[in-house]
Amino acid sequence: MKRFVQGDSRTQSFLLPEALDDYVTDTNPVRVVDVFVDELDLQKLGFEGVEPALTGRPSYHPEVMLKIYIYGYLNRIQSSRRLERESQRNVELMWLTGRLAPDFKTIARFRKDNGKAIRSVCRQFVMLCQRLDLFAEAFVAIDGSKFKAVNHRDRNFTSAKLERRMRDIESSIARYLEAMDTADRQEPAIANARTERLQDKIAALKEQMQSLKEIEVKLNEAPDRQVSLTDPDARSMKTRGTGVVGYNVQTAVETKHHLIVAHVVTNDGIDRDQLTSMAKLAREEMGVDKLTAVADRGYYKSEEILACHEAGITVFVPKTVTSSATAHGRFGKEDFIYNEKTNEYRCPAGERLIWRFSTVERGLKISKYWSSNCQQCSLKGDCTPGPQRRVARWEHEAVLDEMQVRLDHAPDMMRIRRQTVEHPFGTIKAWMGATHFLTRTIEGVSTEMSLHVLAYNMKRVIKLLGSEALTSAMRA
Repeated sequence: MKRFVQGDSRTQSFLLPEALDDYVTDTNPVRVVDVFVDELDLQKLGFEGVEPALTGRPSYHPEVMLKIYIYGYLNRIQSSRRLERESQRNVELMWLTGRLAPDFKTIARFRKDNGKAIRSVCRQFVMLCQRLDLFAEAFVAIDGSKFKAVNHRDRNFTSAKLERRMRDIESSIARYLEAMDTADRQEPAIANARTERLQDKIAALKEQMQSLKEIEVKLNEAPDRQVSLTDPDARSMKTRGTGVVGYNVQTAVETKHHLIVAHVVTNDGIDRDQLTSMAKLAREEMGVDKLTAVADRGYYKSEEILACHEAGITVFVPKTVTSSATAHGRFGKEDFIYNEKTNEYRCPAGERLIWRFSTVERGLKISKYWSSNCQQCSLKGDCTPGPQRRVARWEHEAVLDEMQVRLDHAPDMMRIRRQTVEHPFGTIKAWMGATHFLTRTIEGVSTEMSLHVLAYNMKRVIKLLGSEALTSAMRA
């Protein structure tokens, strides 16, 4: 093998470093993990087993277990079985744990039993970023993304899916019964074999039908009319593709350094009710009085925008286009100009639409405006197919108008949102792999997501400041 780079013989003796510390450079991210965990008050954070039991077999210190998990998620090793193998062969992990190698059951149990404390560790790193003045702009992008749960789609049931499954089973049973009638007309030896096989299939289908009837009882008792058998908290959610059974993860990402300042795992597939809670949580985590937040159309809801306004949070959310008039090529509501002083609208033809009455719709006070001259208007065909064009106005619509003006003066806002919040989701999903979450229930999934967010933020800060500078800041 001439003209190739040659390796050393496997039987050759080597003078390797005597200490594990010599294998880990000063800039290795594993040193950041070590210092970060060492500086935490694990007892105050709520970790179990900080104080050792007086009797029984000695346990692993939570500090060691936490270091294993943070290192694992930093290096895309989330499985407890893989972490067990890495602790036995990975030099960096040996250095980090002092050559301790817990079994996979111990590793998995630690994550299960200390979920709340692990989520607090994620918040501790956000507080560290705050102390390092990485949130100076107080500007976040809010978005949600669907993550697949352990629960398969076939193990999730809605009323429509259950009815369809029962109908398919009934048709299969009817088809097998017809096949049995046909088999009876065959020769006895053939008929007996076919009949026995078909009877087994029918019996299996009847068992499935009985199971589905039991699921139907649970479905009727469920508040959201969904039942997931593998993960009871997972829910079927709409996506751009075929849909997914999983969780809706909400994040608030600051726009300068793209750090995740807040995240929440929900099983609600709709984002409309999440704007205020996420904005308030982001403001709290960043330790600021005023906050600017941007989100996509999925977060547009009048009550949420008003709540943000009352809380002193400036939001940018584009309005969803749902007008049937615009869809049919007629004048939209934006073509009618409101005059606050006179409390009336001016239509494209120059006519006045005056206030007629107010009503309450879906808990919102709505005022109705229209003109008496619509029948004689030359633009009526472009305006309304009815007797007159009516315009509805919410009592707090001035807040929505003010936000629209802000959007008109900031055309790059949606581009900023997209380049800020889409990258963290894409990166984390790539780390997770095709299966996404490995744990079950919303509490377990929240813990797992916190570890991913912690790993993402730690990598970002290491890239911004460097390992040595970050470790020095944590010791300060």
